[in-house]
Amino acid sequence: MKDYMELDSAAQDMLKELGNIGTGNAITALSAMLGKEIVMECPEVRVVGFNEVPDTLGGMEAIRVGVLVQTGGDISGIFMFLISESFTQVMLEQLLGFPVEAGAYDELASSAIAEVGNIMCCSYINALSSLLGFKVEVSVPEVSRDMVGSLLSVPIIYFADHSDNLLLIEDRYFIDDQSIVSHVLFLPNLESLKRIFSAVGEPYGR
Repeated sequence: MKDYMELDSAAQDMLKELGNIGTGNAITALSAMLGKEIVMECPEVRVVGFNEVPDTLGGMEAIRVGVLVQTGGDISGIFMFLISESFTQVMLEQLLGFPVEAGAYDELASSAIAEVGNIMCCSYINALSSLLGFKVEVSVPEVSRDMVGSLLSVPIIYFADHSDNLLLIEDRYFIDDQSIVSHVLFLPNLESLKRIFSAVGEPYGR
């Protein structure tokens, strides 16, 4: 069975272009939403094994805020936007106009987090649709605050039989003087992975 790691360099370059376009759109939207100038570094787009993801995010016990959206249509799978609590607090203060205690996210705060996560994920989904000519439907976003191991358990268990790897996009940017790092994970299901390979000119399976 074939997975991301068997894509040739041209196909992996296409996935990196997806990350570049999606990040640019996401940061533009986030800047407008927060009313702040955001200085963006070049995103790092990697195909990584499931077992590498926790360390990239600070370890299994690191606390992160996650926004998960499921996709349907031509691409069925999961996009997950992951941010630190410090970034979450900065973001919420800008959006709501008052400080929010770490982890104390009421309905208003959770709604704001969901909206930002939805914008970020949809920026990549729209880039994917544009690059590959796909039609993609998006679910209502789900917000969770938990340890990295817990946040990743459901999507990884659900999709582990489709591929040993996933697409990890790491974004680094500056809001005022604060350095921010966020991550987007993309896990397509088996049929969607086949469509992606076909769209980038890769035969599926061996």
